[in-house]
Amino acid sequence: MEKPELKLYNTLTRTKETFIPIDPNVVTLYTCGPTVYNYAHIGNLRSYIFPDILKKVLKMAGYNVKQIMNFTDVGHNTTDEDFGEDKVEKAAAEKGTNAWELSKFYAEAFKKDITALNITFPSKFTYATEYIKEQIDMVKTLEEKGYAYLTSDGVYFDTSKFDEYGKMAKLDIEGLNEGQRVEFKEKKNKTDFALWKLSPSDKKRQMEWESPWGIGFPGWHIECSAMVFAELGQHIDIHTGGTDHIQVHHTNEIAQSECSSGEKFVNYWLHGAFLVLEKNQRMGKSEGNFIILENLIDEGYSPIVYRYLTLTSHYRNFLTFSLDILKSAENSYFSLKKSVKNISQKDDSFGEEKQKEFDNAIFNSLLDDLNVPKSIGILWDMINSKELGNKNKIELIEKYDTVFSLNLLDFSDLDEKIDIPQEVIDIAEERLLVRKNKDFKESDRLRDLIHEKGFEIKDLKDAYEITLLK
Repeated sequence: MEKPELKLYNTLTRTKETFIPIDPNVVTLYTCGPTVYNYAHIGNLRSYIFPDILKKVLKMAGYNVKQIMNFTDVGHNTTDEDFGEDKVEKAAAEKGTNAWELSKFYAEAFKKDITALNITFPSKFTYATEYIKEQIDMVKTLEEKGYAYLTSDGVYFDTSKFDEYGKMAKLDIEGLNEGQRVEFKEKKNKTDFALWKLSPSDKKRQMEWESPWGIGFPGWHIECSAMVFAELGQHIDIHTGGTDHIQVHHTNEIAQSECSSGEKFVNYWLHGAFLVLEKNQRMGKSEGNFIILENLIDEGYSPIVYRYLTLTSHYRNFLTFSLDILKSAENSYFSLKKSVKNISQKDDSFGEEKQKEFDNAIFNSLLDDLNVPKSIGILWDMINSKELGNKNKIELIEKYDTVFSLNLLDFSDLDEKIDIPQEVIDIAEERLLVRKNKDFKESDRLRDLIHEKGFEIKDLKDAYEITLLK
């Protein structure tokens, strides 16, 4: 059966391309997983929602998908390069625990988070520490082919030997390599990167292994290539990750993989944009401003509300986050669910041709580089349409919620949401403005007015919460 045309934006070419799989029936997909030294923050989690959508769209298009997601439980330095402490070892030392136990704890916490977000598990989770032999073998291959050299602190990849190094990231290699040689230390080129690091002679690491070059541990980049080769093959269809991985991590993956195998590594590279805080401030663990999913739950938000928020912005666009924005997304989400509940209670059926039109429009938007915001907009139009019956609408909602995974036909959480009259919401919105203007007398008057109507308002930072008056 002929598959529908799927367009994906390929970072390698900076263009939307028609997806053509290596195998007509099975798509190989690798998703860069987390470094498990802390909880994943909500920005990290956004980068796992878009490959979840991708996988579900591929399945809807008729493909089987073999997806691997890794856990980096060793070798990722604090600088994302070849110096600094190993993130897992550093975190374990700070917490006074074992690196193995710490990485396992945060891997399980990550699984719990993605389960709460309705992200389906990959075909297999792979742990870097379980593929040490494969990583050593790949480094040996690169050394034998003349792409690697030994220094006093490890084995490095010689980027000057790979003509297309930096192509995806559009790196100015000559510009990067200008300057004093002292900056490179023993590296031949500034862009060279560690394949295998030797353990320091004056300190025993918790995670280290014997190798042909001495006791040490793998470099961060070699891990992904070795796991891809072991589980998916040397040439795969799609590799996903965050845009922060383009310049270093994924650039180095391409170099070591293609020099090791002698063939193309990945056909389609897909990258998700950052979630940012207000004033375009990036959220990150190193910045110390990250918010974890549990924080949102503690504030009273469902993880699915956060998933809904991420789906309101295309995966390649920045998504600005604040509690105000999340509150707005929650209102929109529950408004959508209430509309779905209302139509589910009516069993009329008509407008099959119109149903096909909406079906094609939603699916085509998903096939156009996973344009979920557009597809949800069409879903709203479909719900409000008077040209097709409610039973027909529910059929489409049921079909596409297998992709959105928003629990649109589960109304149990609506029972917890009180029906707030629009008049009360209008007063609350007005009160929010006067509070920002520090008109506290008017704020108190509006609060009393809300009380008179049988509701209570709780002030949050730049937002509010309305409950029934006790």
